[in-house]
Amino acid sequence: MTVHDYMRAMMESESTYKVAALYHFAVLDDPAALKPEIQAACDRNGIKGTILLASEGINGTIAGTPAGIDAVIRYLKELPPFAGLEVKYSAASEMPFLRMKVRLKKEIVTMGVNGIDAARAKGDYVDPQEWNDMIADPDTIVIDTRNAYEVAIGSFEGAINPDTETFREFPAWFDDFARQLKEKAEKQPRIAMFCTGGIRCEKATAYVKAQGFDDVYHLKGGILKYLENVPEENSSWNGDCFLFDQRVAVGHGLKESDYDQCHACRMPLNAEERASDKYVPGEACPHCYDTRTDEQRQRYRERQRQVEKAQQEGRQHLAQKIESV
Repeated sequence: MTVHDYMRAMMESESTYKVAALYHFAVLDDPAALKPEIQAACDRNGIKGTILLASEGINGTIAGTPAGIDAVIRYLKELPPFAGLEVKYSAASEMPFLRMKVRLKKEIVTMGVNGIDAARAKGDYVDPQEWNDMIADPDTIVIDTRNAYEVAIGSFEGAINPDTETFREFPAWFDDFARQLKEKAEKQPRIAMFCTGGIRCEKATAYVKAQGFDDVYHLKGGILKYLENVPEENSSWNGDCFLFDQRVAVGHGLKESDYDQCHACRMPLNAEERASDKYVPGEACPHCYDTRTDEQRQRYRERQRQVEKAQQEGRQHLAQKIESV
């Protein structure tokens, strides 16, 4: 059974929910006016999750019945600003969200820099099938725009790791990197960037272009689309891809990997790390065991207690959520 066949079978089952991760950069003159309309469309179709609206576009993850999700996505794509909506689907055996919220934000993905126009001034897309040739070119500089704990379990061959903890740190890192490039390079380099689902690297290309670089590209659909479409035997990807949901990580063909996550430092943990004496579920792991204070440990311990209680009662704790990537 192929990945597509499996997902289709899962989504057609009455006992499963269809999950849609969506985003699109667009110029919205009045996002506040769209908020009640989108909220109503989701409520009519029994959808739960979170959608963010800002002057730069839309971003969110929602879940519901297959028919309900299809109706909402169809509605969104019929709105002129969102005709090019990027959507990725997955399945969940339980509803992963408690409620439906449409929220107004300054940014749909937080970079913290004013004036970045990802709707009109971003880099060029590179399809997954063309990505290998792009990054294999010695004249291409490849940058992983994800956080350090994501990069830790997998990345593309030869990619630069900015070693950031949040996406807010990327602009400062690139400013310093750009100075080094300009000192060393005789001509402006080609820059190719990637991230998990496409949204962060798309905005990053807009920032890089705003700094005077013109030959800028990003992987369309992100790592997930690459792993879904490029056979493992032809792949330039090493390791696994970190996710912001209960799966933690996936590999080629979007097959779920054997990882858990430390909820104290967010690092993904393999079987060996989970077997360590320094692994305390919800509280610490080998990466952070010696760096947390007693106060922090107590806070993590209480959060873990609440999560376990929620699981016993058959409900979702607010700490357990799916985020857009």
